[in-house]
Amino acid sequence: MFGDTRNPIGLSSSPDYALVGLLRIPAAQSSPWVSLTRRVLFAIALLFTAATVVYVGRAGYSDNTGDELSFLDAMYYATVSLSTTGYGDIAPVTPSARLVNIIVITPLRVLFLIVLVGTTLGVLTERSRQAFKIQRWRHTVRNHTVVVGYGTKGRTAIDAMVGDGIQVSDIVVVDTDPVALEAAAAAGLVTVHGSATKSDVLRLTGVQRAAAVVVATNRDDTAVLVTLTARELNKTAKISVAIREAENTHLVRQSGADSVVVSSETAGRLLGIATTTPTVVEMMEDLLTPEQGFAVAEREVEAGEVGGSPRHLSDIVLGVVRNGALIRVGEPEVDALDTGDKLLYIRRAGK
Repeated sequence: MFGDTRNPIGLSSSPDYALVGLLRIPAAQSSPWVSLTRRVLFAIALLFTAATVVYVGRAGYSDNTGDELSFLDAMYYATVSLSTTGYGDIAPVTPSARLVNIIVITPLRVLFLIVLVGTTLGVLTERSRQAFKIQRWRHTVRNHTVVVGYGTKGRTAIDAMVGDGIQVSDIVVVDTDPVALEAAAAAGLVTVHGSATKSDVLRLTGVQRAAAVVVATNRDDTAVLVTLTARELNKTAKISVAIREAENTHLVRQSGADSVVVSSETAGRLLGIATTTPTVVEMMEDLLTPEQGFAVAEREVEAGEVGGSPRHLSDIVLGVVRNGALIRVGEPEVDALDTGDKLLYIRRAGK
């Protein structure tokens, strides 16, 4: 999934317009019928505007029949003028009417033509809009989460993050599969097309300023290389990595991972437990699903809790995080909570 792909030299220093297609910022999608209706209504509005201008200044126009212009004549003149047909049977003859044609009718004609060729121009303007969005995004993105790989693990990780309150706009997906990236973009995620093993591709995600990196590749060796690259670019980000084989855990941790999840062993343990106590597996699934039932959460120790035992709190506390290290409840060193400790506890989902 993360083999060699398009890799222009110096991606991170490339101009924003050159990144259109590699870096994609999601935009609100609308029905093509809605877009078509808007264009038609806009064209009709332009016609009526031009006709009204001509009708108001009808005294400055000459009709080859010699009659005074009616509003229908004004509409006729606006139609043939804006469409650049120009039969010449109605024409401005006074200086003021000609000035109005220069200042008002000509710009309306240009706008009308833009609407008529809107499909072609829409493609060009969309590329320009994307370049502008990329420029703005690259200058403002901070404390976001980079997810490498939008397969089953990556999608599930994103679902869990969104369930825990992380905004979709704060997640960036990196993958080499265009189909996966299209699905990610449809979900409202910022996407980068390329191999995350390359530092230039990771720089496009703003990983230098990211708060967290999730590595969910299909190969352990790729996960190690991505982790090394991400850690080199960001010394403080929380890096979580999923691997298949437990024997590679030490390699991933040496590469800079803070958390390592062995997917095959975790699934195997749950399968083994399910044969004797399936309800335990149901409870584990409940705890891992933040949208319903119970969930494992983390919070700061409150001032009134300092000095007390976590076992005496109203929350069901599983562990205490002190100086970055997890200490399980029941260990003597956490019998008294300190300021700055964090509690891992079970909360009801939605609270």
